[in-house]
Amino acid sequence: MIRVINYVISAIFFICYSYQLLYLFVPLFIRKKRPVDVKLRRYAVLISARNEERVIGQLISSINAQSYPEDLITVFVCADNCSDNTALEAERHGANVYERENPRKIGKGYALDWLLKQIDRDFGIGSFDGFFVFDADNILEPDYIYEMNRTFGEGNRIVTGYRNSKNYGDNWISAGYSLWFLRESQYLNRPRYLLGTSCSVSGTGFLFSREIIERSGGWRYYLLTEDIEFTVENIIRGEKIAYCESAVLYDEQPTDFKQSVRQRLRWAKGYYQVFTSYGGELIKGIFSKNFFSCFDMTMAILPAMILSFASIVSNFAAIFADLGSADVILRVAASFGQSALNIYLTFLLLGGITLLSEWKRIHAPSGKKLLYLITFPIFMFTYIPISAAAMFIDVQWKPIVHERPKTLSDVHNRR
Repeated sequence: MIRVINYVISAIFFICYSYQLLYLFVPLFIRKKRPVDVKLRRYAVLISARNEERVIGQLISSINAQSYPEDLITVFVCADNCSDNTALEAERHGANVYERENPRKIGKGYALDWLLKQIDRDFGIGSFDGFFVFDADNILEPDYIYEMNRTFGEGNRIVTGYRNSKNYGDNWISAGYSLWFLRESQYLNRPRYLLGTSCSVSGTGFLFSREIIERSGGWRYYLLTEDIEFTVENIIRGEKIAYCESAVLYDEQPTDFKQSVRQRLRWAKGYYQVFTSYGGELIKGIFSKNFFSCFDMTMAILPAMILSFASIVSNFAAIFADLGSADVILRVAASFGQSALNIYLTFLLLGGITLLSEWKRIHAPSGKKLLYLITFPIFMFTYIPISAAAMFIDVQWKPIVHERPKTLSDVHNRR
């Protein structure tokens, strides 16, 4: 019976996600011409920062060093419930800084909404054609905004870029995050863009038009994963989020396992929140002209977590159902072990393909790249208990500590 259950769960997995295997081949057959529109637009940069004095200066410096005209970029920082010198450091690098104190409404979503209100009051939302969102630990390649502007000029009202890492080689945890985000950029968002369906915004490094925020009446996304909430609502509305591969951003990934668990608990809980709030409309959208984008996002935010949890529960239930039978335990262990091996090999393949194609863009020693490919599936396995726990426990937004004040030259040095 357990073997049957595991086979059924594996079959459902395949049905839900086999289309993503096809994504691997899309770039081989479909090409898009580079945008020719080079019209220069005026942009606001939005940064929500909480106790980020060690890293925010590098981000603003990388914005000031953009190849895009400096007079068309205005940087705004929300120093959100800070107890350090984030505001002073941001001001020192030329940003317009607003300090927010609100111990009740905590989180990036509330901070961005509040910051936009201050901008509208002092500058006017209509003063800008679009708005970039970055995290304080990010740094940008010099042509980032120029390249995003080209894709924006195609008529796309939301654009996301290529998310790389500035500390890939620190340990297996930072590498696990980094490889996953590289895969998301190149083997989820790039095929989606080439196929003309919608991409997904991933936390940081994205651009949206003034019309998007005017239609929403501000940044009304307050769930634990405000980026996914923003993505899902706009997909339901019929927007297609575009992808700009040539716009490269680097961010800092956690290296501490406890901090990583806390962050991913928030992400998992946020996914459940998004599905609870928007799942009905997403499923309804599957039967509309926007069917594939809605199906794709539905698969992205829910089934894998539920199916993995169901597999664990069913296998352990079989063991406890007949504790006196060593034969049952061995059979269940063998079945569960085979499933685990299949999942390990699947993630090893996906990670290997990503590592191979992005090898030159991953800034880490070759030995560490290969070593952390082997640990990548283990990193992904740790999502299973985290996702299961998120179903039952209360999760609150807490800041992630960033302590790697790297410049671009530091990142490009692979040692």
